[in-house]
Amino acid sequence: MSSEVRTRFAPAPSGSIHVGNARTGLFSWAFARHHGGAFVLRIEDTDASRVTEEAVHGVMESLRWLGLDWDEGPDVGGPYDPYRQSQRMDVYRAIVERLLEQGDAYRCYCTSEEIKERSDAAQARGEPSGYDGRCRDPEVRAAFEAEGRTAAIRFRMPEREHVLHDLVKGEIRWSPGQLRDFVLMRSDGSPLFLLAVAVDDMLMGITHVIRGDDLLESGPRNAAVIEALGGTPPAYAHVPQVHGPDGKPLSKRHGSTSVEAFREQGILPEALMNYLALLGWSKDADTTFLSRQELIEAFDLDRVSRNPARFDAEKLLWMNNHDVQSLEDDDLASRCLHFLSKAGLSPDLGLLTRAMPLVKERMRTLAESEQLLRFLFTDDIAPDDKAATIIAGAPEGYLEAVAGALETTEPWQAEAIMAALDACAGAADLNRTKGFQPVRAAVTGSTVSPPLPESLELLGRERTVARLRRFA
Repeated sequence: MSSEVRTRFAPAPSGSIHVGNARTGLFSWAFARHHGGAFVLRIEDTDASRVTEEAVHGVMESLRWLGLDWDEGPDVGGPYDPYRQSQRMDVYRAIVERLLEQGDAYRCYCTSEEIKERSDAAQARGEPSGYDGRCRDPEVRAAFEAEGRTAAIRFRMPEREHVLHDLVKGEIRWSPGQLRDFVLMRSDGSPLFLLAVAVDDMLMGITHVIRGDDLLESGPRNAAVIEALGGTPPAYAHVPQVHGPDGKPLSKRHGSTSVEAFREQGILPEALMNYLALLGWSKDADTTFLSRQELIEAFDLDRVSRNPARFDAEKLLWMNNHDVQSLEDDDLASRCLHFLSKAGLSPDLGLLTRAMPLVKERMRTLAESEQLLRFLFTDDIAPDDKAATIIAGAPEGYLEAVAGALETTEPWQAEAIMAALDACAGAADLNRTKGFQPVRAAVTGSTVSPPLPESLELLGRERTVARLRRFA
């Protein structure tokens, strides 16, 4: 095995990748980049009933958007091609034959019903449950084979104490017999995870496996397979899972917690990467905001927590707003284009760029740009219920008076517009808040908008006056 650090991320795409899995991929990527090593993307797609091509491409696109690049993978190739397990079936079959010949694996003819019945009976007697090794006996196998049964291939787990020196959890021990023999290949010839992942990690020279601690017991099993093949197991780091608001491990059942869902909500990739990095890891107690390069320079496994992290959507929104405010206006405007276009608008990029300083402080997601700035890019303004109520409650003739005053305001700049609005409010015996409300409602169709004088400056005199007179 090479002395170069080589990590991998191996999703099994059956839909959008949720942020808990993405966080694991991020840790693997950051560890490799920190040590100047290689990051490998490998697709676990042996289960054709679950994995779709759309999901495979979607996962890869989500990872790219998040900022994770890989040195080897299905789309870029590499020295250990192919990187999709569905294309490596011949490799797994050859390995299974080798394990059978060595006596490290055997054919198992037991049905799932028989295994469950015997396991339940053992548990009722106070004995360990799980597979009891029935087909280890050659005579039993011969009898089952004579019945015409089909066989799965099961690994003969060494009957000794198994020790895992985990880089996050420390030393973990399993007593002899605690880890039972497990299936490597189904009777239909398809490989299981415990075979494919061990074989690929060995053949691809993976030095460090960083994954969720729901796979903790896979560690000694993977290691045993690799050792049976004469290889050296990688170092394992099992990180605690990310929990949702309900305190349970984050998964697809939590709804909009996929990377794609946050992308469509207008979360910046920089903010999501930063937030995910801090779920169960920290640079130090005082650091919250990290750039991509700062994360690479700081990341290592010694500061990964042993306790589960709780996903806090509000903190992510707060961090996203911080990053939104840090963007240059032209960059932010270009990122908002997608959300305005999706809403059926065709914004002028120059005008959109000029509007950014008015909204960036209050914009928690890019998607909110549509609500805040719609009035600039369409004249089809329909006041919402609250705005309509405010327009109806304006003093008689007030909007017409404001329209007349603004029609002659010079120059058409925020300061002069502010003065004109204040004068109109004063003449109607209204304070600034109550004087501005009906104007905002008529011009934007909402009670929420960027600062009003600056908004009117951007909208232009002609469009502003026309809207006021329309609702007057």
